[in-house]
Amino acid sequence: MANCPNESKNLARCNCSYPGCSKKSMCCECLHSHLASRQLPGCCFPDTVEKTFDRSFDAFIKAWS
Repeated sequence: MANCPNESKNLARCNCSYPGCSKKSMCCECLHSHLASRQLPGCCFPDTVEKTFDRSFDAFIKAWS
């Protein structure tokens, strides 16, 4: 995977707590991967919800309702 020119900026904003995530700081790869699984990436959720690893659209709606 090629390095992202925004890697350090992305890493500072990434709240993904999944250990060993290979897409951390690679936002476009992360987004495409999650959307392909009908999910949203962790950065779309508050930290407390992100830590549950429930990245479903339903969890997103519930978190922000």
